[in-house]
Amino acid sequence: MLSRKTTLPPQTAVIKPAVAPAKPANSETYLNHPTFGLLYRVCLIEDTKELFATLYAQRLFFLVTTLGDTVQFDPVSRTDARLLVEARLRNLRRGSQLQDYGQLQATYKRAFHQ
Repeated sequence: MLSRKTTLPPQTAVIKPAVAPAKPANSETYLNHPTFGLLYRVCLIEDTKELFATLYAQRLFFLVTTLGDTVQFDPVSRTDARLLVEARLRNLRRGSQLQDYGQLQATYKRAFHQ
């Protein structure tokens, strides 16, 4: 699946999102990581998994799994994060979700083509 090249252990914490759960199409979602500070959501991966990145440097990526009130942060490499976003882009394109595809493609270019 995903290779783990980072040495950071997964962290589990009870954290409330900084933005209300109701998400309009153009809203942004943030989480406060216990060590790395404010993270922003890059994209939804699965129902309970989302990809987040550090807000300012956009160099550290986390696969965030939400189960009830528990949030688990799993560090992923930049390469693995890129592969996750590319897979999500393919799924959106296949599902003809063109608006979501366009928004994620713009995010992809900002995050990985600097």
